[in-house]
Amino acid sequence: MQRKFHIKKGDLVIVNSGESKGQQGRILEVLYTKERAIVEGVNMVSKATKPNAKSPQGGIIKKEAPVHISNLNLVDPSTGKATRIGRKLNENNKLVRYSKKSGEEIK
Repeated sequence: MQRKFHIKKGDLVIVNSGESKGQQGRILEVLYTKERAIVEGVNMVSKATKPNAKSPQGGIIKKEAPVHISNLNLVDPSTGKATRIGRKLNENNKLVRYSKKSGEEIK
């Protein structure tokens, strides 16, 4: 069984630590087995590629590398700053995520 994470695909996150500290971006993919996420425009690496249909020239391309989940925080929708996430039941008895800073429900 896979763990439940505080972030999911499409969330706007900020990087807490590492080389990309302070950068923001949307989550493109969550790698549950490795506990990592690929964030748009964050942790860019150069990768050498052979010529193929997508890039006929080949050469060096820049792409996003995965970042560990523990180094990411969700951006609070109301303040625009990093926040921790909690889970609670809403009025429809449905489990929803909420911001611990503002108490606001996250989509």
